[in-house]
Amino acid sequence: MRRLAEDLADAGFSFRGEDLCEEMLLDEVRHAIHPPVHERRVARMGSIIDPRNPPSEWARVADLEIVERPLEAQPLDWARRFADGRSSWLVRRPEGSSSWVVFDRPAGSERDLGVLVRAFDATVVQRHESGVVRVADHGGVWRWERFDWHHEPDIGSWIDLVSTCDDLTEPEVLRALLEFAVHDLGAEGIGAILVHRPGEDPGPAIEARLPLPPPLEVTRPMSLAPLRHALAQVDGAAVFDAGGTLRQLGVRLVPSPAAESQVEGLRGMRHTSSRRYSWDDPDATVVVVSEDGPVTVLRKGEVLGSSLRPRSR
Repeated sequence: MRRLAEDLADAGFSFRGEDLCEEMLLDEVRHAIHPPVHERRVARMGSIIDPRNPPSEWARVADLEIVERPLEAQPLDWARRFADGRSSWLVRRPEGSSSWVVFDRPAGSERDLGVLVRAFDATVVQRHESGVVRVADHGGVWRWERFDWHHEPDIGSWIDLVSTCDDLTEPEVLRALLEFAVHDLGAEGIGAILVHRPGEDPGPAIEARLPLPPPLEVTRPMSLAPLRHALAQVDGAAVFDAGGTLRQLGVRLVPSPAAESQVEGLRGMRHTSSRRYSWDDPDATVVVVSEDGPVTVLRKGEVLGSSLRPRSR
């Protein structure tokens, strides 16, 4: 438990509240990382730690119908069997009045975890059906990656960082693009390059290799599933217009000779081509998602922010 606390702290996680809250959180994380196995099946699980918003606020903020039931005399190990981390969740409070809540529909995606954090004003722990363990609070999402934690900051911090520049991008489009990159692509291990061009000029040279895609809009939830599905099957960049509508898919970003000579490489081919393209197209915002989850935001040839840890030498 002490090692687990140290690992989370090293990843930038800040425990809130009293020692009892920290102990409860670590207990749930430990069970999520080392779950019981029944007939070769590992169950999903989910818990909400130390909710500070009143129950009357939960349903309104989350836009869910929520029923809360007390644990009464049920042991915690038994109560966890009824919390699937999607439609049912264990709620643990430091004062001891723990319970479990049931939603009228599943809310277990990484995007949903952020909503639950705001609705309950709590820390959320989840073991997803894919085996990924997540800890979410107001600081973002921490994913357990085999032997280490990876932190994706809260989207608000990304937007504050990117918007410090002379930004032509509409805030709602930028937020939707970053949420999609972090919580839809990065969470599923889908590598991609997302290029947002706020202007109407033709822009730098690119090599279109695939047919024109349907005009999916990153700001509309109903467009995200087909967009994510397509990006998991193609290489190259996805280009969005000022309003966040997909205009090209699977294009190769062709750097200018000046960009090749003046802009240094960055990690692998995907990051290098993206960085050089952003130098050639200074008004564009380029979001690079690695296959292992981290997200990097580029503009004017510079890295504005990255959730990738520096490599040890």
